[in-house]
Amino acid sequence: MIILSMFVGLILLILINVPVAIALGIVGALATVASFGTLALPNVGMVMFDGATKFPLIAIPLFILAGAIMNASSISRRLIDLAMAMVGFIKGGLSMVTIGASIFFAEISGSAVAGVSAIGSILIPAMRKKGYSKEFSAAISSSAASLAIILPPSIPMILYAVMSGESVVKMFIAGIFPGLLGAMGLAAMCYYLARKHGFPSEGKFQAMRLWEAFKNAIWALLIPVIILGGIFGGIVTATEGAALAVVVAIFISAVIYREFNLKIFYKSCIDAGVQTAVVMLLVASSAVVGLYLTETQIPQQLANSISDLTSNKYIILALLNIIFLILGIFLHSAAAIILVVPIVLPLVVEVGIDPLHFGLIVTLNLAIGQQTPPVASVLIASCSIARSDIWATTRTNLWFIGVLFAILMINTYIPDFALALVNLIYG
Repeated sequence: MIILSMFVGLILLILINVPVAIALGIVGALATVASFGTLALPNVGMVMFDGATKFPLIAIPLFILAGAIMNASSISRRLIDLAMAMVGFIKGGLSMVTIGASIFFAEISGSAVAGVSAIGSILIPAMRKKGYSKEFSAAISSSAASLAIILPPSIPMILYAVMSGESVVKMFIAGIFPGLLGAMGLAAMCYYLARKHGFPSEGKFQAMRLWEAFKNAIWALLIPVIILGGIFGGIVTATEGAALAVVVAIFISAVIYREFNLKIFYKSCIDAGVQTAVVMLLVASSAVVGLYLTETQIPQQLANSISDLTSNKYIILALLNIIFLILGIFLHSAAAIILVVPIVLPLVVEVGIDPLHFGLIVTLNLAIGQQTPPVASVLIASCSIARSDIWATTRTNLWFIGVLFAILMINTYIPDFALALVNLIYG
């Protein structure tokens, strides 16, 4: 009853435009007072501080800052030019370029909102000039940007690893196959829609053009190679890899491309600080809820109740998918992970679901959630760039949401595929 009251209270606060982070803090504090009295209130501040200062979380502001530096310099543009030379000749070329550039950007920033801001601000106007509808332009930019939630170094994956105690590196590895499969699925859907609506290609494939674009972008391409190579090679941790991303991005922008100055650095820090504040306030406030749930053992009680009804893990996976798909409509991905994972993880472990596999399912659900209004941060950012109506864009985006849902089902019910790369590396 208490957990239901907390959830209803959270939704009501969100509906009256209270920020999610503030709403989580209010719900957590009220629940703490109701159960343990006002003497427990001084502990709330300490819990918030402790929840936001865990070492792996340092990776979040650093990856966001690396992405902001890319946005402020020409790194993003060079990656887009390379994607244009690689796939622009295909029918619906600019939509293919959007997917390709989003993959490049995802491998550096880990942030879908940063990705759609960087890629969409360039490619959405370009698509509009080529005759693509504003709804289609916004939809594919939004869905392609959400690949950053699945591909390493995904910020939601870092949060899940912290909340569940799983390895950040293993989470990153688990996301590679599903992320690439998602990209291919989105590309196939773009090709189908391009033929249906007569969207153009961007000229013939030219090997010389590809070579020139590759030479111009080669230093930018080294950023994900250095970051992921260092993390997967065991040379650096994910947090150290995030710091390395910032250093490399600054070095390439300032020394190689000679485009970096104090003004760009200031703008990058401000943009990164704003995005980081949103995520970290969510982390801090939800730590209060997490502690309350731990103290009252509500997750264990929920696990026992569901396991009494069924022990079939496939039915439980279906129920959890439904829960996370619904939560994705109303909650930011970080809030959903921090609020719900501690509640359902005991159940996941009890029925024999690999927490690593479950983490992949969670992030795929939340990638879909970022495309479903009203709380669809990536879609909203994309629509603001395209100046399109969010509901009209959502109707077009259903094609791409369907692709992401198919990837979710494959990874939910074929765990050998979901964890293939992890099992190959770690046995």
